[in-house]
Amino acid sequence: MPNNLVIDISHHNAGSLDFSAAKNGGVVGVIAKATQGSGFKDPAYGSRKTAAVKAGLMWGAYHFGTAADVDSQLSNFLGSTGIDNNMLYALDFEKNGQGDANTMSLAQAKDFIRKLDNRLGRKAVIYGGNLLKTELGGAQDAFLGQHRLWWAQYNNTAHIPPTWSKFWLWQFTDGHNGPTPHSVSGIGNCDIDTFAGPAQQLQAQWAQ
Repeated sequence: MPNNLVIDISHHNAGSLDFSAAKNGGVVGVIAKATQGSGFKDPAYGSRKTAAVKAGLMWGAYHFGTAADVDSQLSNFLGSTGIDNNMLYALDFEKNGQGDANTMSLAQAKDFIRKLDNRLGRKAVIYGGNLLKTELGGAQDAFLGQHRLWWAQYNNTAHIPPTWSKFWLWQFTDGHNGPTPHSVSGIGNCDIDTFAGPAQQLQAQWAQ
């Protein structure tokens, strides 16, 4: 059974979330949606960061990429999150529900990550699943391979692209599909991510 060391949340996780209960249930880190595209900011982001950090959880932020101008998207993301040396930063690279025309391209994703790396002074994390696998095909990408992979696949085994030898985090359930557990204390059903190692190792790598 995968562990539940990390959860990821967004405005889709409605209601009041009890991060202290989540911590007591084994969660050590939270990654929250901060922004999408060039204009959307998750209205729950700020208050949830405050509550999670107060509860003693590590905090991370992700940006949901679109086909909008990369510089505008990066400005939207960092304008919402700021630069915090204790935080994890990630790009969510997946199909946009509004249609393929507004889905971030692989070239845009690499440009976003490169510019984000430069602003942070360290390497961001890339989140992906089917779209990432399709766009990469069977090829190995040296640039992306330097970045930690946060893999999404709701199956009993994570089958990752050949660019990486292993995942860093594996989102094994969306709260309904995939292996159990599907929920965590204080949060309910949600996206849950496993880390292949102890909590202390995850904490050491979180914001590296």
